[in-house]
Amino acid sequence: MKSIYSNSCTVFSRRECCFDKLTAEERKIIDEKKITLTYKKGENICKQGAFASHIIFLKDGLAKVYLEGKPKNLILKISPPGNLIGLPCIYDGNNTFLYSATTYIDSEVELIEIELFKKMILQNPKFAFQVINVLNENTVQTYGRFYCFTNKQMHGRMADILLCLSQRIFKTDAFNLPLSRSDLAELTGMSTESVIRVMKDFKDDGLIRFEGKDVELLDVEKLVTISQLG
Repeated sequence: MKSIYSNSCTVFSRRECCFDKLTAEERKIIDEKKITLTYKKGENICKQGAFASHIIFLKDGLAKVYLEGKPKNLILKISPPGNLIGLPCIYDGNNTFLYSATTYIDSEVELIEIELFKKMILQNPKFAFQVINVLNENTVQTYGRFYCFTNKQMHGRMADILLCLSQRIFKTDAFNLPLSRSDLAELTGMSTESVIRVMKDFKDDGLIRFEGKDVELLDVEKLVTISQLG
């Protein structure tokens, strides 16, 4: 199957992220100083424009990362467990979050002081290289999101999101979807009514099955074709 990476709603899930490149002593320092917090569904993990004192590691759960705007927000990506939130905050001259993040489900995060995170980057080249890789993956993923928004029709956008949820988030063709139709509308840049209509088209064509929150992709190859053709 051809990769849908460039049009994906998220980067790959990373259980260890870049922290496996730290030495045992460095990892111990991180573990001693990190703060672990739990968030309920719908709570804000970080707020666009707020002071950024920590890098956020999503240990468990699911979150959306988005730019706040009027009248609508723009979702940049879905963040599954193993991803970092707030990396753009570490460049010199900036000390605020450049986007907001909100949980889709109950989630657990680890907070790591930005200055400590920067120190690890400066003293550990392997760790620094992995951080650069994460930033580059996020950049490519964001480019794909904007391409999808500006060049694809509604059915192509919806196919993108369903494939991403299946392959990148839940890693199965059948899953329980924690996102509402309104959430899907935000992700695809469509109205809620359009999401409902396209999902019904996919169901009537035998591409998906859905009942309540349960979704199953029945014809992945056809969905990939719709995604590619837009």
